Amino acid sequence: MLKNFFKTSIVAAFCFATFSNAQLFRTKDRMDHLEGFDEQKFSYGFYLAGNNFDYKLVLDPKFGMDGQKNLVQTKSAYSFGAGLIGKLRLSDYFDLRIEPGLQFVEREIYFDTQSNDQFAAGTPANQPFAPRVLTDADKLRTVKSTYVDIPLLIEVHGDRWYNSRPYAATGVNWMMNLQSNSKAEDDNQQGIFRTTGSNLAWSAEVGIQFYFSRFKLTPGFRGTFMINNESVADNAETPPYWSSAISSAKTRAFMFVLKFE
Repeated sequence: MLKNFFKTSIVAAFCFATFSNAQLFRTKDRMDHLEGFDEQKFSYGFYLAGNNFDYKLVLDPKFGMDGQKNLVQTKSAYSFGAGLIGKLRLSDYFDLRIEPGLQFVEREIYFDTQSNDQFAAGTPANQPFAPRVLTDADKLRTVKSTYVDIPLLIEVHGDRWYNSRPYAATGVNWMMNLQSNSKAEDDNQQGIFRTTGSNLAWSAEVGIQFYFSRFKLTPGFRGTFMINNESVADNAETPPYWSSAISSAKTRAFMFVLKFE
């Protein structure tokens, strides 16, 4: 359902921007909308987002791989988010933006790591453990995350063309995961996949700003990529079926954002 909403939002945004105002691209008797809007020192608004979140995994060569076979797989998920926009005009072509928001995410990680029974006698890095038969519940982890996402972006834009203007932006994000379970004493042995609470990422975005008589509408595409490893190691006594198989797990997200200012 979210996947269909994501696609529908993209189509609807462009249809709305193209057809809802007959003055948008007309060259005859054309009206320029919000002519002084971008001259303001400060401006604000809000945005809605359709997202696709996934993990980029680097697997441990011993516990996460069996020869050339990856023992851990992820499944991306479509989700949504919303937030506020604050913009500071720096010059005719540059703006500084801060866009605090919430991103609601649910992903799956599948651990096909039964073959790690071969290390039950222990290794230099892991103590001996008693093998167990992994059930379907043991193999599948549904990871729910609620990110407080605070990107700080530098925006560069071109000149207005009729009632539109292209832009690109890049910057850094601080992302706090409210459902990280980072301080939980239980771990994957009890069914809890733990991740870091405070994270740093970088983002890049492109889009087109459309000017209407009463507001500015901006559809854009953003990629957000986590810099730090989000995986939290299992407890020392936990068998190496889960977090030991992952060297690093970093979020990567692709977003369609629809902004109103």
